[in-house]
Amino acid sequence: MTQLRIFQVDAFTSQLFRGNPAAVVPIEGDWPDDDLLQSIAGENNLSETAYFRPGETDGDFELRWFTPNMEVPLCGHATLATAHVLFGHLGFAGDTVAFDTRSSGRVSVSRERDLLVLDFPARTLEPVEVSTVLVRALGRQPAEAYSDGHNILAVFDSKKDVHGIEPDAAAILAIDCFGVIATAPGAKHDFVSRYFVPEAGILEDPVTGSAHCTLAPYWAGKLGRNKLSAHQVSKRGGELSCEVVGDRVRIGGRAVTFLEGTILVP
Repeated sequence: MTQLRIFQVDAFTSQLFRGNPAAVVPIEGDWPDDDLLQSIAGENNLSETAYFRPGETDGDFELRWFTPNMEVPLCGHATLATAHVLFGHLGFAGDTVAFDTRSSGRVSVSRERDLLVLDFPARTLEPVEVSTVLVRALGRQPAEAYSDGHNILAVFDSKKDVHGIEPDAAAILAIDCFGVIATAPGAKHDFVSRYFVPEAGILEDPVTGSAHCTLAPYWAGKLGRNKLSAHQVSKRGGELSCEVVGDRVRIGGRAVTFLEGTILVP
């Protein structure tokens, strides 16, 4: 049997049992077979399992993310969790860790005071029709809708609408997108959001860093400022700070380790 270390981290929170849990698995040497990586992610049954290994440049790493169903091109909370493991458990000495990814280029995470800050690519938005299937998917009528080429962003006037959404998985799957982000102005925060992605085996993702690559540019344009506070209002909930800098989004949050263990695989 082969032994792999595993960590489970609650990301975008400073409290256990809140935020978004991610598994983090360090890999030494070559990448294992993709089927094994997918099987481990399915066994973990978390929204994401992140795998990382040393890169070709000293101090850099390669990073991949798997839901229980598939490999995905970008994941914020599992990247935050991976940096938390490197900084907090594996003795990474620098203040910024860089990751090369297969679909999203180079991303990085920096230690800045009491936050870990992601540097991710911003996504651009195009207006789309508020379709009947989108209304059915969310159970209520958004004021506006946009596409970032990956997700549909549904904008509501009231945070109560976002809190009250009861998602229809079949209707969401009928929309030509990967997932649906619902958002509205906040009260204690600049905006609130929820994210639904049944295609990846996750009806609702608790806290989604990558969704803020879409949310932050939208709200920065709407509110006329680039620094924003965000609250993802899932059952577990999570808080994020966002800053739009050109074509990048800096997304800050905290993380807490839940477990450290060993996987035994053939």
